[in-house]
Amino acid sequence: MAKPKVFVTRLIPEKGLDLIREACEADVWQAELPPTRAELLRHVHGVDGFLCLLTEQIDGEVMDEAGPQLKVISNHAVGFDNIDVGAATARKIPVGNTPEVLTDATADFAFALMMAVARRIPEAERYVHEGKWKTWGPLTLLGGELTGGTLGLIGFGRIGKAMARRALGFEMRVIYYDPGETQPSPELKANRVDFETLLAESDFISLHTPLTPDTRHMIDSEAFSKMKPNAVLVNTARGPVVDPQALYEALKEKRIFGAGLDVTEPEPLPLDSPLLGLDNLLITPHIASAGRATRAQMAWMAARNLIAGVMGERLPNCVNPQVYK
Repeated sequence: MAKPKVFVTRLIPEKGLDLIREACEADVWQAELPPTRAELLRHVHGVDGFLCLLTEQIDGEVMDEAGPQLKVISNHAVGFDNIDVGAATARKIPVGNTPEVLTDATADFAFALMMAVARRIPEAERYVHEGKWKTWGPLTLLGGELTGGTLGLIGFGRIGKAMARRALGFEMRVIYYDPGETQPSPELKANRVDFETLLAESDFISLHTPLTPDTRHMIDSEAFSKMKPNAVLVNTARGPVVDPQALYEALKEKRIFGAGLDVTEPEPLPLDSPLLGLDNLLITPHIASAGRATRAQMAWMAARNLIAGVMGERLPNCVNPQVYK
């Protein structure tokens, strides 16, 4: 019996890739850069399923080019804003994702960004390498302190709650804004507030919200105008949650202390982006989930979704379960 045909849009950790190659006839994109739109359309043609990354925009055209035999779309990510889920649902195609697996890795990284920006670690590293370190100075590279500060979390799902747990160890006050999270969390000592209160009272603001029409550019010029001048903003969610022009102006004019971004708009940033010239901005290349064990588990979960779909079985993690009704 012939194996189902699948396309994998990038090399993923072997824990997942080995499963796919054993169960399927796999076409695996080998290049470091993602396939172009034309290449994507060509490689999905005739497949029974495909595994994609956030770098691929999967819409109805891609699904139709694959053909009526397409049984599954497996996303190697928790978020799925790169996929037109409505178009997939209309075609009875289940869409899989990898929830929960990257919660701790992402929270660890968001906290690391927060600490690095507050204590000006990237600036300090450059200070040494540029030969500016001549002596110990009581006013050299003064930064903010986490202990006793207020952490504001925008989005209080799994990762937001993991951030709150970490903040307890620093004796931080934790507040959060999340219209969809109405249950109190007394064990985390986190208090629900409105958006304006969070902006006004937080020393640190960490973003953990999905990208939706409502959250696109929710951190804009007006939001920055309500933040403290000592505030540190961290984004490990999605780049477009923050208006990049408003961020640039707020940082350049020192209206906030600093920011740490693991995601940007666009992504990656072009080298001529004015954001890259700011000393009070730390940017990393979307690596919050890049722990070895976490990425291997993500690959395994995405592979299981893909294989289940092409075998006609229910996906272990499906974002549009209504396709099974």
